[in-house]
Amino acid sequence: MAKANVIARTGNEAMAEAMRQINPDVVAAYPITPATEIVQIFASFVADGLVDTEFVPVESEHSAMSACIGASAAGGRTMTGTSSQGLALMAEMLYIASGLRLPIVLADVNRALSSPINIHCDHSDTMMVKEAGWIQIFSENSQEAYDNMIQAIKIAETAKLPVIVTTDGFIISHGMERIEILDDADVKKFVGVYKPENYLLNLERPITVGALDLQDYYFEHRRQAIEAIRNSKSVVLDVAKDYAAKFGKSYGLFEKYKLDDAECAIVAMGSTAGTAKVTIDTLREKGLKVGLLKPRLFRPFPKEEIADALQGMKAIAVMDRSDSMNGQEGPVCLEVKAALFDKGLNKAVINYIYGLGGREIRLEDIESVCNDLSSCLKGKAVNKINYLGVRD
Repeated sequence: MAKANVIARTGNEAMAEAMRQINPDVVAAYPITPATEIVQIFASFVADGLVDTEFVPVESEHSAMSACIGASAAGGRTMTGTSSQGLALMAEMLYIASGLRLPIVLADVNRALSSPINIHCDHSDTMMVKEAGWIQIFSENSQEAYDNMIQAIKIAETAKLPVIVTTDGFIISHGMERIEILDDADVKKFVGVYKPENYLLNLERPITVGALDLQDYYFEHRRQAIEAIRNSKSVVLDVAKDYAAKFGKSYGLFEKYKLDDAECAIVAMGSTAGTAKVTIDTLREKGLKVGLLKPRLFRPFPKEEIADALQGMKAIAVMDRSDSMNGQEGPVCLEVKAALFDKGLNKAVINYIYGLGGREIRLEDIESVCNDLSSCLKGKAVNKINYLGVRD
């Protein structure tokens, strides 16, 4: 088993450290709060000669993803980072990256979208591009952000799809935590040397990239991309298995916390899962059998596995740090309910929209959610959609 070094790092520092160890060929980026530090720190690695990456400081996030697409299409291992409005400005190019099957890895620090102007955490930015054809991986803390970044490059290059790895803005990105960093040589060996199958600079086998594709073949080519994102679930699991074997750290499609004997469950992604775990421990002592399901992989959404994990629950609370803006539940809740429906499971599912614009989610907030679940178990009526912590 490879050894790890225990150090203190913020989420941004952890992601930048992973990028240094991966040593990509190209990083193109534009600064935006609270993700600026990731590439700023990485730029210092470039300046200090710790990596041999070609660093491209561009004039916008749209240009950043455009440069990444060009670099990846040319055969380079390519990474970038952004947040919020930056991800929104990239949106046009995100679809192109996935449609061209380019294995770009993007570190996204989750932040609210304007308007009103806000620089703090919610998941609106990542949810905005959930249909862009990128694999999406959520991190609870700095350790997961680090581990996910290393796995993401291997996932992307195996599945031939781009990957977004997320952390929660300021909560994780700027919060100092104890993490275990692997040795540089072990990471280098794990990610391996990138050998693209097809690329623009291969003069022995020239290809066309980004050709016009109208009625005759567009549908078939989109169908191939759809199948690739579906099949990537097994790639995520294979890479996680390899990571666990080499480094002793287990990851999957989601994490179950005290779920096996639970009567009711909370579904929550990102940093909120840590708050939920503490609350669950407290309420377990009071006799409430509640557990947590923390999705790690949001795209592709592992609906069969999540439905199986939740099938024994009598009541489920799904927590969304964004709103679908359609008068129904938030995006995570809609996915969970669809998964349960396809499994033929008729469950009591309560949705909580919370934490928009960085609003704190506290232990007492999670406890109130658990109290609602307890009421459901007793047959009492509970609102199906709730806006947690909003003042009257």
